Amino acid sequence: MTYEQMVEKVRYEGAYPTRERAEEAIHLVLAGLGRQLTGDERVALTDRLPFEAARVLTTQIPDTQPLTGWAFVEDLADRADASLATTRWDTGAVFAAVAALAGPDLLTRILGQLPSGYALLFGRAELTPAA
Repeated sequence: MTYEQMVEKVRYEGAYPTRERAEEAIHLVLAGLGRQLTGDERVALTDRLPFEAARVLTTQIPDTQPLTGWAFVEDLADRADASLATTRWDTGAVFAAVAALAGPDLLTRILGQLPSGYALLFGRAELTPAA
């Protein structure tokens, strides 16, 4: 997938009126993901993203304290000075494209590394083991 195709996928998924709005969402969400993702999963995802998107992800230094899925959305909303609903929408639109690029196996590995709450953001059910 080229970067232009990724932007169009995000634009379609998010029902954004312009390409620029879709690109804003991509930059916001991938920068946030870059602050959460580390190790082999980060490298593997970078290899599958278009160069422009991979650069946004890799220029971020991973946080020392990982955020849950909801805290991730809250952090992005604060950084963008946007509502939680809008930010959650942006996250889902971008993560739909990321999931398509990553493929099911890598996405499973990524979700295994991240704290709880990310599966739903990627459009997957979040299953928890019985206590």
